[in-house]
Amino acid sequence: MAEAGKLIVLEGVDGSGKSSQYSRLCNRLENDGISFRKIVFPRYDKESSALIRMYLGGEFGQNPSDVNEYSASVFFAVDRYASFMTDWKSYYENGGLVLADRYTTSNAVHQGAKLKPENQIAFFDWLYDFEYTKLGLPKPSKVIYLDVDLETSLSRIKGREIRTGTARDIHEKDREYLSASISTGRLAAEHLGWSTVSFMKNGVERELDEKHSEIYSIVKASL
Repeated sequence: MAEAGKLIVLEGVDGSGKSSQYSRLCNRLENDGISFRKIVFPRYDKESSALIRMYLGGEFGQNPSDVNEYSASVFFAVDRYASFMTDWKSYYENGGLVLADRYTTSNAVHQGAKLKPENQIAFFDWLYDFEYTKLGLPKPSKVIYLDVDLETSLSRIKGREIRTGTARDIHEKDREYLSASISTGRLAAEHLGWSTVSFMKNGVERELDEKHSEIYSIVKASL
């Protein structure tokens, strides 16, 4: 049997620059002739994301806390399971490199934020056991967490809304929830051993190329 491949995840709250860095990373790997598969979660165009769309659209309640962290985690996990089983399972199990924009790690950040700090570690452990042991999804070889402060995140979300006309979901509308997600992401990164890349340096936004170089060096070291 072929050795399983590598799964590398880019994670971060909204406004962290994750999508831009994911695109840059994909382009760099392609230019370097490194074969890989792209996956982006949630997969809003797939049937498996139906409950996610209902949840984020506010059909179960206008506040993130209207749906508890375990229920919401299952919504997102189902989409990942469907993706793995129908799209990239064979490729990964035969040694392929998979690069993911969000993964189980997003549940740790966004659903863990609904809990008190003293209960978050237990939730992280439950989540990893649920998705990687019970559901049998691959555990990432490396998670790169893009850390950003609250005001920068809010400013970038607002800018994207103006620029694209895309309405905010229930996570993005809630300032307190976003703040809690940032704190939770930092705790998750520490507890779960993620590599953290900071958006700012000495109070100043870092250049895109500087952050990209750091991200790419982490990826290369993981291959």
